[in-house]
Amino acid sequence: MKTVHKIVIFIFTCLLVPTLVNAQKAERKNVRDGNKLFSKEKYTESEIAYRKSLDVNPRSIEGTYNLGNALYKQQKYPEAAEQYQMLAGQAEYLLSDQKNASRLAEVFHNLGNIGMQNKEYAKSVESYKMSLRLNPKDDETRYNLALAQKLMQDQQNQNQDDQNDQNDENKDEQENKDNQQNQDQQQQQPEDKKDDKTQEQPQQNEQMSQDNAQQILDAFLQDEKDTQEKVKKAQMQQQERRKTEKEW
Repeated sequence: MKTVHKIVIFIFTCLLVPTLVNAQKAERKNVRDGNKLFSKEKYTESEIAYRKSLDVNPRSIEGTYNLGNALYKQQKYPEAAEQYQMLAGQAEYLLSDQKNASRLAEVFHNLGNIGMQNKEYAKSVESYKMSLRLNPKDDETRYNLALAQKLMQDQQNQNQDDQNDQNDENKDEQENKDNQQNQDQQQQQPEDKKDDKTQEQPQQNEQMSQDNAQQILDAFLQDEKDTQEKVKKAQMQQQERRKTEKEW
């Protein structure tokens, strides 16, 4: 039974090895074709070739890396970032090979550049730092890192200024609202008082009119009484005079 089992494994291996060899050849051929096109700045055509290499071997480090570069050159930044992130996720494995470690440094450098394009400066700073850890002698990455740090600081300051401006606007708006409410209240109070005076004024005028009329009536009656007394007194004097004359 063991002999039969070994024979089956041997036959399977014999059939599998040629398939793997052919797949590796196809992968390498597509990568080489893509590299030739890439060197001629035919980035769209090179993208197609690299995708063919990945169809044969989806885990191809070289195919993934080169496809990311071809997409990056076409300014297809989200798609390029997707390929680079796949490699960044295999960082521990890639660092076991110095060649792949160098590629990984380029991966983080390009991720930093993509972050700069999207104005995601904080992400760019972290990517450039990772790239410099893998390749400390890369002056271009060091320059980009300094630029990204400055732009990140400017962005943070601008965001803070915008927040302060928004707070000031909200404060001014609230103050204006409060002032308007105070003005409305102040305007309302004189109107109420004016209304009170308006309501009181007819009563006062009416009271004054009644008092004046009574005074005028009293004065008239007094004058009439005085006049009657004068007339009565004059009549009495005239009667006395007549009486005296008769006695004479």
